[in-house]
Amino acid sequence: MQTVDFNSDMGESFGPWTIGDGVDHELMAFISSANVATGFHAGDPGTMRRTIERAKQLGVAIGAHPGFRDLVGFGRRHINAPAQELVDDMLYQLGALRELARVQGVTLQHIKPHGALYMHLARDEEAARLLVENLQRLEPELLLYCMPGSVIWRIAKELGQPVVREFYADREYDLSGSIVFTRNVRALDPATVAARVLRACQTGLVRTVEGEDLFIEFDSICLHSDTPGALDLVAATRRALDQAGIVVRTPA
Repeated sequence: MQTVDFNSDMGESFGPWTIGDGVDHELMAFISSANVATGFHAGDPGTMRRTIERAKQLGVAIGAHPGFRDLVGFGRRHINAPAQELVDDMLYQLGALRELARVQGVTLQHIKPHGALYMHLARDEEAARLLVENLQRLEPELLLYCMPGSVIWRIAKELGQPVVREFYADREYDLSGSIVFTRNVRALDPATVAARVLRACQTGLVRTVEGEDLFIEFDSICLHSDTPGALDLVAATRRALDQAGIVVRTPA
């Protein structure tokens, strides 16, 4: 029986401002793991609490989704900060979500850096190593979501932090295996996205921007909740997985 985790970023609104199509409540019914924004790129304590409540109701695992200190840019602008400052910020955000979850009797499954910070840790040795070393002291069993083959993936494997390798349903890849990062994601066709994910699950192949196939190994599918039409994309992808007999469940 083939299984795969299905994760999405949740709780990325801020106060009265709604991010994406405002469909977190409905979208969460299709996924197995939720990455909860922790206040620096999006989210606020009330939004975090409500997101945890919804995940608990549906049996969806939750993880911290810390970002750069960049509300204006939604955490998708790179900030050139020292490694220690970045790790301090991530631990601060992790602790905030952990306490809001703990009061509801929920344990965090994972941590997944957001946006430009995710990409920074995928290539920056100093920051990645410092984060993993701190996770080893604080939460050595906490799953770390990351790109396969990235710097932080390699360091986590070296130090013994459990990793979950991701495949991005709504992002393009290049032949290096890197995500083609963009701030403005266009609307995507649900059937095309679902077929792309299903092909990746069944064959391990994804078509790159260069027009060639790339082999990719992964444990979890990510589809962003702020992608235009996210609910239709997630629903179509989940339907395709179910019809193919691929079971969606948490990696833990």
